Amino acid sequence: MSNSFLRLFFAVTGILSVCLVRAQDSLKTDKPQMADAMRSNGKIYVVVAVLLVILAGLFLYLFLTDRKLTRIEHKNK
Repeated sequence: MSNSFLRLFFAVTGILSVCLVRAQDSLKTDKPQMADAMRSNGKIYVVVAVLLVILAGLFLYLFLTDRKLTRIEHKNK
């Protein structure tokens, strides 16, 4: 039972590693066309700005929630 399991495990691991290596090779040869197009049009800055606003909002929400929880914990002591 364990011998067949080990064979299956190593076979699947070998196949997946070959797939990952081929995926990495394709990244080296093919440049992302969407990023180049967005950069040339100046839209990449809009994408980065939107992502930064979303991340800043999440961090602010977490910070304010932490402060509220800290106040509640001190009030209950």
